[in-house]
Formats: sequence, structure tokens, C-alpha cells
Amino acid sequence: LPACRDSKLFIRDLHFDEVPVRIYLPRAPSTSKRRGVVFFHGECGIFGSIRSHESICRYIARKSDSVVASVGYHLSPEHRYPAQTLDCLTATVHFMRTAENYGVDPHRIIVCGDTTGGTFAASVCQELVNRRDVPKIRAQVLIYPFLQALNFNLPSHQKNAFTAFLSRECTVQFILKYLNKDNAVKEAILAGSHVPERIDLKYRKWINPDLILEIFKLGYKPPLPTSFLPQVHEETKELFQTRFSPLLAEDAVFCHLPDVCLITCEHDVLRDDGLLYKRRLEDNNVKVTWHHMERGFH
Repeated sequence: LPACRDSKLFIRDLHFDEVPVRIYLPRAPSTSKRRGVVFFHGECGIFGSIRSHESICRYIARKSDSVVASVGYHLSPEHRYPAQTLDCLTATVHFMRTAENYGVDPHRIIVCGDTTGGTFAASVCQELVNRRDVPKIRAQVLIYPFLQALNFNLPSHQKNAFTAFLSRECTVQFILKYLNKDNAVKEAILAGSHVPERIDLKYRKWINPDLILEIFKLGYKPPLPTSFLPQVHEETKELFQTRFSPLLAEDAVFCHLPDVCLITCEHDVLRDDGLLYKRRLEDNNVKVTWHHMERGFH
């Protein structure tokens, strides 16, 4: 659908290297180059669109006097993973290289996304860490992001297992649908049977309920031990890629990431993904601004 007219914004539908993008440019003249925002919508990589997140992008453009580029990445299952992340990366690089065409300072561009869009934003920043052909991303805004697929038994998973909109079970169902996998392995993943011991030991230093503040662990019960199922692991190897689970990236990547604004919600299965990511960033001396919504939900 085409964008509706806006008295305060010029709105244009474009393609950045074949990736659909909607640009929101403030109509008011500016005495200097504006900030740029690359926005990735959420909805699990299988739903959502530029149109579904139009109101938030308009709001960001108006209130921050920024040029917003909303990315309409191609959805799964028609476009198989990792097409979504690659579309987001392609659109970001294109915008950074052509920023001045839109009156944007290429050194003042941030990436932003909600839920799976937050995953894409984190992944794009990690992929650009060692790139020298584009300017550095100035900052990333992660709105209750999904960041790891190893442990679905963290305190927030238990606390919010049956919360409306995004339950613990639905989270894994959406993951499997996004990756075009058989839903029959859902229970094994929920139990943690897809994680071999060597991987569990490697990443336990980063994905562990012991790293979460006690205030967020009220009522938490450690899960019972589970048996590793090699066939499930083979079927779901994508879950262990940093492109899918950005929390698994090495410190050598984390220490070069741009500043982060992180938003978490108390009534959200993904809350602890954000808390663990925040700790990793701070351990690597990355500046983090954290907003926790005590009454918020996914």
C-alpha cells in the first residue's frame, strides 16, 4: 500500500539494491545535516511490513527530526533465512553510502528494530564491525530483541511462559516456521535437547541464569536435566549462528560495537535476552542506555 500524505514529512517508496524501503524526510528545512535512522520491523521475520510499522516510523521522524529509512525485507518462508538479515544489511550499507542524498550525516546513522527487528539490528552492527568501506554505525536501538536460541528456560521464560501475544511455546513455533523446520522438534528445543554439552559449556559463561540479577529471578526454578538429541541438533544448526543468535558473538566483536539503547519489558519471554546482552556489552566497555518497562509486555 502507498503511504498516506503527511503534512510534516515527505514520504517516498524506493528500492535500495532491490530491497524495498520507505523514506520519511522532515519537510522543515534544516541548517545542518540530519540524523539517519534505519528501521527494521519485527513480527518474527514472517509477518509485518513497512506499512504495519508506519506510525512508529512517522513518529520517530517527526519527534527526532531525523530521516528514517524503513526496510521492507523479504519475508520467510517464501524467502529463506538468512535472506532477511542480508536484506537489512544491504539496505543499511546502501543508505550509509548515499546518506548525503537525503541530507543525512553518514556518521550519525543508527539502526533500530523491535523484537526480530532488534535481532536484525544487532546482527547488522556485528557484521559491520570489520567493514572499512562504510562509516561506522553511530548507535543501535534494540526494542525487546530476540538474541539467543540456546536456552528457553531462563527466568523470564518461566515467568512469562503463558503471557499473551508471545508465549514461550509460540516463540519456538515462530522460530521453526521462520527457518522452515518441522514443528515436531518444538518440545525438544524447549527442553534444551538441541544443545550438545560442548556448546552448552562454551556459552554458559554468557547464557546463564546466574548472570541475571536476583530481583528478576523471583520464583525461578532450575530446569530438570535433559538428554541431548543429535538429530534435533543437526536439524536446527542455524540456531547457533551469530547471525541468528547475536548473543553468541565473541568478545572481539562485542568490544567494537556502537553505543546501545536497550529496551526490555517485565512481562516478556525475551526480557532476559536483553539483560544478558546488556551485561555482555558492559563487560566489553560498550556504552548502554537501558530502559526497563516494569509494566510493559511484548
